[in-house]
Amino acid sequence: MRNFISARVASVPPSGIRRFFDIAATMPDVISLGIGEPDFVTPEPMLRAGIRSLERGETSYTSNSGTAELRNALSDHLDKLYGVRYDANTEMLITVGVSEAMYLGMTSILDPGDEVIVPQPCFVAYTPEVVFAGGTPVTLACKVENNFQVTAAEIEARITPKTKALLIGFPSNPTGAVMSRERMLEIAAVAEKYDLLVISDEIYDRLVYGTQHVCFSSLPGMKARTLLLGGFSKDYAMTGWRIGYIAGPAEILGAARKVHQYTIMSAPTTGQAAALAALQHGEEHVQRMVAEYDRRRKLIVGGLNALGLDCFEPRGAFYAFPSIAKTGMTSDQFCDTLLKEEQVATIPGSAFGDGGDGYVRMAYATSYEKIETALERMHRFLKRHG
Repeated sequence: MRNFISARVASVPPSGIRRFFDIAATMPDVISLGIGEPDFVTPEPMLRAGIRSLERGETSYTSNSGTAELRNALSDHLDKLYGVRYDANTEMLITVGVSEAMYLGMTSILDPGDEVIVPQPCFVAYTPEVVFAGGTPVTLACKVENNFQVTAAEIEARITPKTKALLIGFPSNPTGAVMSRERMLEIAAVAEKYDLLVISDEIYDRLVYGTQHVCFSSLPGMKARTLLLGGFSKDYAMTGWRIGYIAGPAEILGAARKVHQYTIMSAPTTGQAAALAALQHGEEHVQRMVAEYDRRRKLIVGGLNALGLDCFEPRGAFYAFPSIAKTGMTSDQFCDTLLKEEQVATIPGSAFGDGGDGYVRMAYATSYEKIETALERMHRFLKRHG
């Protein structure tokens, strides 16, 4: 029988994250610093809203674009936070998490051979999504000496006549880096100069510490050339509700809506009701979670540095990205051995692309007490290995 698997799909390796989750699931007493998921239960206002929606019998499809109430509230929300307003009918679409938003964006704009510049280390899905949509990813490694921010000069050096878009994700998974406004403005100038579209994944926009998030589409002249991706999973502890969004120019959103109509129909109805409640009543809960993440951030970064694992200060998301160069191990060796010897699950930086080897991602989305125990176990591990 012939091979029926698409060459495009076959060319993409399995996620480098999943293997460590599968191993950890078979082991007792594992402390996971691997999973990028809040350990908070979805706050009460969102839970109640979802339950009430079900009790009202709201179990049918919504509009393809999502409920009008949610789109209008989201437009108001982005205007209030960042001074950028989207037309709720033509420039906004509610999706099944930000993952679908990424898929829609790529599928809507890419033709075979189109190049997308992807700064790395980055979320594991970025490069595969470019490939699945028929595009060609062009990667570049962000450097710790630049605080893992990508520079306009680095981007400009990768541009060719085939370059169609730039894909960025800040605050960053896995590094926790946050882009400064100055660097964002420099990148905006490059996008304008070379007529590029910018796909900006801002799923962690509210999870920042001692700094301000810059929404790329709010920069002068950038709304017309930005696809803004966001969602409710991380900021509001709503991963399982699967609600995200894509916002951008009406023409591109029309194409994205077409793909969405034929592929998904509409995002989960119950999840949309909960997301609306998040925008209306979730702010105090967001601030409470951010304060707790910040407490954990200080613990893990200080602890890693004290152990000799140099860790630059993450200013967003909920990840630390320490260098393990002093151990003499590769990222995979470090994570494998730490998991087997001390039952602490982490993710090798190599799973996140160029520039990731020699680093390890550690999520501080677990409890303060578990992070303390994980640091104690790592102390034993590092003593044992010199």
